[in-house]
Amino acid sequence: MPISTKYQPAEIEEKWYQEWIKHQAFKSVPDDRPPYTITIPPPNVTGVLHMGHILNNTIQDVLIRRKRMQGFNACWVPGTDHASIATEAKVVKMLREKGIGKRDLSREAFLAHAFEWKEKYGGIILEQLKKMGASCDWDRTSFTMDPEYSESVIQVFCDLFDKGYIYRGYRMVNWDPEAQTAVSDEEVIHKETQGKLYYVRYAIEGESGTFVTIATTRPETILGDTAIAVHPEDERYLHLKGKKAIVPLINRAIPIIQDDYLDPEFGTGCLKVTPAHDTNDYEIGQRHKLESIDIFNPNGTVSEAGQLYIGQDRFVVRKQIVRDLEVAGHLVKTEDYTNSVGYSERTDAVIEPRLSLQWFLKMKELSQPALDAVLEGRVNLIPGKFINTYRHWMENVKDWCLSRQLWWGHQIPAYYIKGDEDNYVVGRTTEEALQKAIEKTGDTSLTAKDLIQDEDVLDTWGSSWLWPISVFNGLTDPDNEEINYYYPTNDLVTAPEILFFWVARMVIAGLEYMDEVPFKNVYLTGIVRDEKGRKMSKSLGNSPDVFRMMELYGADGVRVGVLLTSPAGNDLKFDTPLVLPPGAEPESKLCEQGRNFANKLWNATRLVKGWEADPNGTISTVERQAIEWMESRLAEAAAELEGQFDKFRISEALMTVYKLAWDDFCSWFLEMMKPARNTQISTEALEAVISCYERLLQFVHPFMPFVTEEIWQLLRDRSPGEFLCTDQMPEMGAPDSNVLKEVELIKVTISALRKFRLEKQIPNKEAIDLFIKQGSSTTVFEAYSDMLGKFLNTSSITLVDEQPEGSGSLRVGKHEFFVPVEVDVEAERAKILQDIDYLQGFLTKVDKKLSNERFVQNAPEAVVAKEHQKKADTEAKLKVLHDNLSRIS
Repeated sequence: MPISTKYQPAEIEEKWYQEWIKHQAFKSVPDDRPPYTITIPPPNVTGVLHMGHILNNTIQDVLIRRKRMQGFNACWVPGTDHASIATEAKVVKMLREKGIGKRDLSREAFLAHAFEWKEKYGGIILEQLKKMGASCDWDRTSFTMDPEYSESVIQVFCDLFDKGYIYRGYRMVNWDPEAQTAVSDEEVIHKETQGKLYYVRYAIEGESGTFVTIATTRPETILGDTAIAVHPEDERYLHLKGKKAIVPLINRAIPIIQDDYLDPEFGTGCLKVTPAHDTNDYEIGQRHKLESIDIFNPNGTVSEAGQLYIGQDRFVVRKQIVRDLEVAGHLVKTEDYTNSVGYSERTDAVIEPRLSLQWFLKMKELSQPALDAVLEGRVNLIPGKFINTYRHWMENVKDWCLSRQLWWGHQIPAYYIKGDEDNYVVGRTTEEALQKAIEKTGDTSLTAKDLIQDEDVLDTWGSSWLWPISVFNGLTDPDNEEINYYYPTNDLVTAPEILFFWVARMVIAGLEYMDEVPFKNVYLTGIVRDEKGRKMSKSLGNSPDVFRMMELYGADGVRVGVLLTSPAGNDLKFDTPLVLPPGAEPESKLCEQGRNFANKLWNATRLVKGWEADPNGTISTVERQAIEWMESRLAEAAAELEGQFDKFRISEALMTVYKLAWDDFCSWFLEMMKPARNTQISTEALEAVISCYERLLQFVHPFMPFVTEEIWQLLRDRSPGEFLCTDQMPEMGAPDSNVLKEVELIKVTISALRKFRLEKQIPNKEAIDLFIKQGSSTTVFEAYSDMLGKFLNTSSITLVDEQPEGSGSLRVGKHEFFVPVEVDVEAERAKILQDIDYLQGFLTKVDKKLSNERFVQNAPEAVVAKEHQKKADTEAKLKVLHDNLSRIS
């Protein structure tokens, strides 16, 4: 098969991915092989591929491809999450552009538009994942609102309600005024924000000219104040006990209360209490039975309960009320103030704490088994530093707000009887709910029309926490073949920021419904950051165009680039410049290194394919030694990789493969095997080269699937449907440690003598006589004399007892070599004296350490022994140098 002079990644990537799909190379069905299962963290249906996805999914693909080649029944389940808030926002925007308001439509009509949008745009990111080589079983693609998946979500809600875990009540929630829905604590991003601290005075009821001053960052909430609080031991305010203050501008009398929550050192030591708009104020209000006045509409404008500024946005009101307070003489002063402000992760709107009627899941009891699973090691978090984070979250878990005020999602299966929100039943279907309503009320005349289903939908995580179970229909079809075969899954690869509100909840669901954890290992990736250390995101515009990156460097190059510096849990600082001149292409040294690696393998292939085989030729000593060494290196690397993958040290595994391929295989082995100009290689030797290359490609393939598949196909004639990605890695024996040591010594010697040639300006084409000083292990050089001769162009290799006249000396470890050269005696003397001076200084430091009794007595025995070995080695080197100095003096 002809091979092009240049590797063309674009055409090769498209070709092989289509072939893999055509022949169902990634398809998995239960059989008698051991399963290896990964379920993809389902990206939002609104998502597009960015560098974070590249990192996360490359790691998953590396794991799944390797296991597939190791003989496991590898199953990587893809899919998307319906992403309630993000998707509804997209659909609302689309409708708005058409002049249609959400509330102009019925729920059914809106959902029809939403599903139409999902069908048109929702699979974009999955198609993009194929471009980077993701080897998912695409026939298994799941969506969290697929009918059967939705059925399992509703089933779990009903079950948890029946068990008493789900309840409905008024609680303080995080409210997103733009999306007009509650969001979870984990969906709130706190940002340091420069603001103001406003000092406002409140008159004391019935006391002319007497005031109390509070400090607040949110003066607009004064409209909802229902108390002033002070610390019970704050002597400054003891005289106010039992009195009332007057709320500025609206003149409402409110009690002055005492509460231990107060920090006398903050602000003035007085706190305005607004129970409807602050979590801590709400707790104070509960303790003191205070009225809660909700002054905001769902969209963040002031409601009629606020009495003033009705219909105006909260931030407009903030500016206006400050002016009005100042005019009225209530504003004492303002100060610059840095405050942590919560923003919605989905819309970037400032979160408004709001007292709201919602559905909640009691978490404390459900969470304990999931905490135990991690602490006992049944779920392994990698890196282990996240165990404490996980424990802290789980030990301080709050009830989960399940409801969202949206239409896109799983509608909560609660039904209000005749519209009475205090009288409801929960059922999987309207028919089941009707039966429960009749049983509850005793009214047999009730019909489905008498039931009104709750309009809210479930939090998106209320479906994705069932992902490892529901993708195999484990709830709707219990004990089916697939759930029994694939569950529990093996490894989960995800980001640390969703450790609690996805990973932990999946563990909870797995234990509750399968009596088994959903996965054994959780590999937590780092965050991909730009050169300024900022998280790459669409909103910041600091993520490179990943498809242009793949066009420039190839998908394999980008995969290698993103993995080169991404150990588990540590952030990856990606090196693409943020600001590029007009028309300039994105650059990445990391991806360039990946592209160069692909080119190195390509050029190695061209070299091997250019060799002509002689079926009558015999294998040479050098070739036999090279093959023995390469086979041992492959076996050694296989063991290294096994240990690295077991510990999820993916970057280290990549470097092991990189060095094995670039240094050992390309730079050394192929040079050892390369036939002389105008000669042929024996068929036996060429077969050994191809066999070793195939083994190497198996190691590289998980990291670089496209170029390795192309090369593997070029090395031999293959049948249709025969792929490297499904080729089984053979069992490898133990490496020959003696061969590895011997060839390593030969390699070091060759490199040192090549450098010596360069320094002494001896042309490579000039044959040299090489002399080796007799020693206990010089038999190695005798055994590998042909290899030394091939690399060093020697005319003879001779063992000697003394340095021949007119030769230069070179040491490699404890071995000494001599090459005839014109010796500059003075320069040689200066060099030896310089080396003696350096080694003498080093020996002095070692002696000082060994003369320190505290070090000798307290340091580990191995450390002390190492220092003694350093001393002995240095003294031996000094003796040789002094002997050489004597010879030339």
